[in-house]
Amino acid sequence: MNERPVVLWADDEIELLKPYLIFLNQKGYDVVTANSGRDAISLLASANPDIVFLDENMPGISGLETLQIIKERNPVVPIVMITKSEEENIMEQAIGSKIADYLIKPVNPNQILMTLKKHVSGKAIVSRHATASFREEFQDLSFVISSARTLAEFMDIYQTLVRWSETLQDADDSMRQLLSTQYDDANKAFAKLVRSNYQNWLADDTLLMSHRLMPMQVMPRLNAGDKVCLVVIDNFRYDQWRAIYNIVAEKFHIVSQQLYCTILPTATQYARNSIFSALMPLQIKQRYPQLWVEEGDEDSKNQYEKELLNAYFQRNRRSLTSEYYKINESAFCEKLVEQLPARNAHADMIAVVVNFIDMLSHSRTESQMMRELAADEQAYLSLTKSWFQHSPTIDLLLQIRKLGYKILITTDHGTKRVTNAVKVVGDKNTNVNLRYKVGKSLAYNDREVVAFTRPEEIGLPAPNVSSHYIFAQNKDFLAYPNNYNYYVGYYRDTFQHGGISLEEMLVPLIEIE
Repeated sequence: MNERPVVLWADDEIELLKPYLIFLNQKGYDVVTANSGRDAISLLASANPDIVFLDENMPGISGLETLQIIKERNPVVPIVMITKSEEENIMEQAIGSKIADYLIKPVNPNQILMTLKKHVSGKAIVSRHATASFREEFQDLSFVISSARTLAEFMDIYQTLVRWSETLQDADDSMRQLLSTQYDDANKAFAKLVRSNYQNWLADDTLLMSHRLMPMQVMPRLNAGDKVCLVVIDNFRYDQWRAIYNIVAEKFHIVSQQLYCTILPTATQYARNSIFSALMPLQIKQRYPQLWVEEGDEDSKNQYEKELLNAYFQRNRRSLTSEYYKINESAFCEKLVEQLPARNAHADMIAVVVNFIDMLSHSRTESQMMRELAADEQAYLSLTKSWFQHSPTIDLLLQIRKLGYKILITTDHGTKRVTNAVKVVGDKNTNVNLRYKVGKSLAYNDREVVAFTRPEEIGLPAPNVSSHYIFAQNKDFLAYPNNYNYYVGYYRDTFQHGGISLEEMLVPLIEIE
């Protein structure tokens, strides 16, 4: 198999270009030549070029006509137009046909070589440089992970790991495996930090967490006289935000972006209800027992978010008006875009919950087809990006901004791809979540989970006097010994939430306008 890139070069004076062809051959490129546009088209299939150089002015069909035909037959091959003409209309036609580059004669060999490096060898060059840079930084990053002692340090570590994930997406398997190892090391260290510091974080009123999002981020803007829209994208990780960053940046000015820490469990019933109520789950149950749904109840765990939001305003003695919308399908979102101007002309706050990513995560567990579509982390991010790019969510954000609202985008929790089963024994009243368990008769290995035996100390309700909570760490998920092999085989390599990991607990908060 020939691994050298192939260049198809069409020019009616190709004989005069022999020095260029020899130069490119020495630089590792194979060049297939054509004397006309028709010859180039006939050679397209057999040559299977990585790039095409086209002279604009050739006898017979022109370079622009050749360009159109080649694009019809091979839409992805990059085409570089070479011409003596600097006429603007020719350039515009070529650019409109999505050429990769445009060179004006006379060209020198180094111009040609740089063009090839840019459009053919670019990814390989970037990957090599990225790999070399990561190797250099690997030891430093390992030291930073092992010595980190604060939540802020782990936020920096997580952002660094996500940045390297983006940089190394085209790297070889060994580099991605090395990065995966650092993710594991960071998550293990982070779980130790949570075990020893989580209670202190809850006591620190200056630390932004789920139950402080309303008083620390939303209410100050409302008090300043601004109208605010809080968009909660369920199950939205920081790397997923990075995947859609450019799409958002094309439409909006990104005012700020940061990470904050969710409460435990990293599940909708707890974290999202905590956001809208500005209370810890135990406080919700004590103050508003009618608005709290127990683990064993079959009712939706997030059916009272609107009521919890209104209760927060009432506690603050503020006569603020609010609207709440939960989006589970595109049709409702499209309808909302049309109706929003009339419905929210005077509302002080709009709360919008977008459920697509959560549904994607669950459907990937239940559907073999979805597992294949989102086979790994990169594919999962790609699906997120594709959804956002083609969904009416962007139109909704634009409409909300047009109505004069400051927009905050966040989530209730992230999600973690799990691969390793940890055995847990519980009674029939134990909850079914794979990343955390709450019950009165739990049996487990202390070293394999993070356990809190006094739920009230971390703001969680206890279904029974002796109930306590345990949380899975890193890539682990909690499995019962009964029917163990089937259970493990079904849930391994699925995306779950509720436990302790960087991906689940350190989530994005973005302001756009």
